[in-house]
Amino acid sequence: MSDKNNNRRNFLKNCGLASLPLLVPGVALANEPEKEKREVARASRSSFVNFVSDGLFFSPQDYIEKLSDINSNQEIQQDFYGNGGATKELEQEFAKITGKEKAIFVPTGTMANQLAIKLLNGHNTKVIVPENSHIFRDEADAAQSVHAQRLIPAGKDKAYFDLQELKDTIAYYDKGEVFKSGLGVVAIENPIRRADGTSIPLQTLKEISAYCRQQGYKLHLDGARIHLAAAYTGVSIAEYSALFDTVYISLYKYLNAPTGAILCGDAELIDQMAHQIKILGGTTYQTWGSAALALHYLKGLDERWKATVNTGNQIISDLNKMKEISITKIKEGTNIYNLRLDASVDFKKLDDRLYDEFKIWLNNPDGEGNIRFSINESLNRKKPEAIVEAFKKAIRSARA
Repeated sequence: MSDKNNNRRNFLKNCGLASLPLLVPGVALANEPEKEKREVARASRSSFVNFVSDGLFFSPQDYIEKLSDINSNQEIQQDFYGNGGATKELEQEFAKITGKEKAIFVPTGTMANQLAIKLLNGHNTKVIVPENSHIFRDEADAAQSVHAQRLIPAGKDKAYFDLQELKDTIAYYDKGEVFKSGLGVVAIENPIRRADGTSIPLQTLKEISAYCRQQGYKLHLDGARIHLAAAYTGVSIAEYSALFDTVYISLYKYLNAPTGAILCGDAELIDQMAHQIKILGGTTYQTWGSAALALHYLKGLDERWKATVNTGNQIISDLNKMKEISITKIKEGTNIYNLRLDASVDFKKLDDRLYDEFKIWLNNPDGEGNIRFSINESLNRKKPEAIVEAFKKAIRSARA
């Protein structure tokens, strides 16, 4: 048996992973796009090109093997209750990337967002958030029910609000309430999940930031996918982060950890986080698994995504030369496109052949026939021309 295989066996044994994949992200698996009669959760996806997510979409087997490979190259250092080891190294790296004084590992993005808002808001109660944001729509009213924060939505029916809409929202509540409570925080999501990855123009962010600084409002960035915005706009993470007091970045969306988030900000605020996480029951005995995976994929991420953007552009350009396929870019978008098929193509036949023969994974079409077409690093697993040729062959056999 090779030294690499011996190392893998010892790693799994020492970490207690040989019989139980403890690092599997249950929520992610539950939300996978449906594939009839395919047990994709059990199989390795290490050779798949997926157009369904922001990241590599690891299976349990992939997680275990990747951690073992990382450990074989350099032994992973354990943390204890988030202190030291790979977790500390990851926090330090994110502090450098964002230009903030400190960073801390948080179990989930929801917790990172909620605690940042709470601590920034002090004795104030109002927080302005985008109406379509994760904070407003997808965090189970935690701000109101747990943290006594009142979320005020802005920019309804739009991808994002601009400075004038922010001012109008503030004025509306300032004039319309008799017993006024304070507004202390403005939160922004960028890029925007519910707007198919739309990225807010840098000038708009600068205008909002300057106004909030002038008025004394704190700013929080839900930057779960901020590296994707950076890859498509050319704006650095540090430049985005400088406009905000706190920044949350996801560890699983494209950094391929099974769970986790990072919150970056001033030391005074970040130093309060560990106690707040404990109050909510979020203190975890060891987080080195997620930290090691995220740290591995963080190294060289900017360069890899530059290459991924170019590869994606090449593939989309070539696919658009086929009369049966139309792929369109979303205005101010990042890595998500809309793909539509000609009526002559049977989607199920196309999908089945791409998946079964060529290991290419598509999303299902929505009710209007749009297929969400996501660019990610899995594109680098095959040559662009091989991906395009696979589509051509699958199209020929999928005519309705």
